[in-house]
Amino acid sequence: MCLDNACGRHFGVVGGVAVLIDEASSVFSAQRALSRSPGGPDALRKRLLWRLRGLLPALGVNRVAGQNLQKFQRLLLERGPQPCVLVIGGARIGAGMNRLLADSRIERVESDVLRSERTNLLCDAHRVPFAERTFDGVVIQAVLEHVADPERCVSEIHRVLKPEGLVYAETAFMQQVHAGRHDFCRFTLLGHRRLFRGFEQIAAGAAAGPAVALAWAWQHFLLSCTASRTGRVLATGIASLTAFWLKYLDTYLLARPAALDAASAFFFLGARRETRLTDREVTAVYAGPQNDVV
Repeated sequence: MCLDNACGRHFGVVGGVAVLIDEASSVFSAQRALSRSPGGPDALRKRLLWRLRGLLPALGVNRVAGQNLQKFQRLLLERGPQPCVLVIGGARIGAGMNRLLADSRIERVESDVLRSERTNLLCDAHRVPFAERTFDGVVIQAVLEHVADPERCVSEIHRVLKPEGLVYAETAFMQQVHAGRHDFCRFTLLGHRRLFRGFEQIAAGAAAGPAVALAWAWQHFLLSCTASRTGRVLATGIASLTAFWLKYLDTYLLARPAALDAASAFFFLGARRETRLTDREVTAVYAGPQNDVV
C-alpha cells in the first residue's frame, strides 16, 4: 500500500514481488505483469535463444564497466556504512556488476518492468515508487535508450538519491534498434552529459567503441537482407562468426579522441547536486576531434 495518505493505493504482489507499475505513466501493464509467469513457455523460449547465442562469439564487449563499478562501489562505501543502491533494469545482471552484487555491505533493490529471478519489485523508471532521498546510489545500464522520456527518468533518479548520491549509467549511441517497440532514442557523449546535467561528473566516456559499432552495423546489414525467422537466425550466426574479432580493435581505439564521435555506447558516473549545468557549460566538455566546427 502507498504510504502517502493522499494516495492510499493498493498494488498487487505476485511470487513475493510487488508490482508497483503506475499505468498512468507507463506503457507497461501492471495486470499483465501480475498474470505472466517468469517460468512460462515464452520465458523458456527466450532462455533457450540466449543460450544458443551464448555459443556464438560475442560481437560486443564492455571494457570499462568493471573498473567503473568498482569505483562506484568504493565511493559508496566511503560515504557511509550499509549504503543502499537501486538497480533500474535489473532483470539481468549488467556488465561489471558481479562484484557489487556480491558485496554484503551494500543493500540492493533490483527493479525492472519484467519479472525475473533477480527482480525485487516491478516499476517503471518514469515513476520510481520511493520517497525523495531514499538511495545512496542508482545503477541504470542499457535502459535509457528504451524509455519514452529519458529526462523524466533521470529526474526520478535525481529525486530518489540522497544529497551527493551516486549514479552510474550506460546508454547506447551507435547501435541499431534492439528491443523492438521499446527502443526510443540514442545519445552522443554531450547528449548523455546534458541528460545528467543535475549531477557532478566524476567520470564519463565510451563504454564500447567504434569497432563494436561497426560489428553491430554488419550484423544488422545482414538482418536487413532477410525477412524470415530462420533467415534472421542464420544472419545473426554469420555476423557473429565473421565480425566477432572487430571488438578487439577497441583496445586501441578507445584511447583516441575520435572514438568519442563514433562509440557504440557511453557511460556516466556522477554525484547528485542541487544546481544544473547550462547548455553552454555542457558544450564546453566536448572532447572529440571536431573542435574547429562552429
